[in-house]
Amino acid sequence: MASINLIDAFQDFKDAENIDRPTMMKVVEDVFKTLLRKKYGSDENFDVIVNAEKGDLEIIRRRMIVEDGEVEDPLAQIAYSDAVKIEPDFEVGEELYQEIDLLDFGRRAILAAKQTLASRIGDIKKNALAKKYGDRVGDIISAEVYQVWKKEILLLDEEGNELILPKSEQIPQDYFKKGESIRAVIRRVDMKNNNPVIILSRTAPEFLAKLLEIEVPEIFDGLIVIKKIVRDPGERAKVAVESYDDRIDPVGACVGMKGSRIHGIVRELKNENIDVINFTTNIQLLIQRSLTPARITSMELDTENKHANVYLAPDQVSLAIGRRGVNIKLATELTGYELDVYRDNLNEDEEEFDIDLEEFTDEIDEWVIDELKRVGCDTARSVLKLSAEELERRTDLEKETINEVRRVLQTEFENE
Repeated sequence: MASINLIDAFQDFKDAENIDRPTMMKVVEDVFKTLLRKKYGSDENFDVIVNAEKGDLEIIRRRMIVEDGEVEDPLAQIAYSDAVKIEPDFEVGEELYQEIDLLDFGRRAILAAKQTLASRIGDIKKNALAKKYGDRVGDIISAEVYQVWKKEILLLDEEGNELILPKSEQIPQDYFKKGESIRAVIRRVDMKNNNPVIILSRTAPEFLAKLLEIEVPEIFDGLIVIKKIVRDPGERAKVAVESYDDRIDPVGACVGMKGSRIHGIVRELKNENIDVINFTTNIQLLIQRSLTPARITSMELDTENKHANVYLAPDQVSLAIGRRGVNIKLATELTGYELDVYRDNLNEDEEEFDIDLEEFTDEIDEWVIDELKRVGCDTARSVLKLSAEELERRTDLEKETINEVRRVLQTEFENE
């Protein structure tokens, strides 16, 4: 049997798990049918048979045996006298199957066919790789550092595919050595010179989202939803979460007992401070929570222009702004409102006569005081500065409870 050994080319197919056998057969068939068309002008009466296991290939030519002198189409017909030279038992009207010696194509044509086949295999592998990672964009992946360069890091996945982690997608405190295994999120797949380039990221919000999904089962199960994440990589992140189950505290579930769940993520992100806040459609409350750890005294909201003036005690202003302005910048991104921070204009006399809410525990229930503190009202005057309607919007307290609290506090100042 005349054959050409293509084991090396087939091995490439086997190595690429995403290339199935039908695709392999089709590619090989196409390559050799191209050879047939070049040599004979047509491939209609030829069968290309591929043995994928051995890496062998044979081409069978089909022709009808006709009477001598009646051959009209040499590609589809053969004269009886020529047929009996191949096999004496043939008769007119039978179909003759003849194996083509591949060496008849010539060494140059065979070499060109192998090169074309290798090229087609390479293209299929590239497309398979691009599709594989294109479908996984946003997923987290572990890879090994293979080469560290100034502007990027080259990593290898489990199958030896090359992945790129650019400097711009690294946390400023990141430092990796060759052979080290790191985690990142698949950001995108670029095509460069017809080659797929898989770009990873450790600074994308999706990376933090996936880490939370791994650490917090309630997020993975869909009981808690991440509404939005904003980050200043390596410095601070704010995560707004919402629970679809009233029995689950979304913030507590994300942080874990004594911070057990969040600590691993903080270490992964090089000690990036993570503020987990309870999402709400009440924009005033959302702004209040987004400026954590600062406590707000009062707020002026312009919903039409999406702008808010936030007033805080002097010792809270620096907390609201944060180091290098990071805290207020992230709060702005999270809420979608432009935030301006101002020192509260209380005069010294007013400050002297202000009273901590803890002093009213004999008249106001402790849980009510805790709820007022949660929205930044920890003194009597900070509560009275807000209208009853605003307190109702910002807290979970009933109108009657708010009116009673205001009455108790006002009475105290009137007695003074």
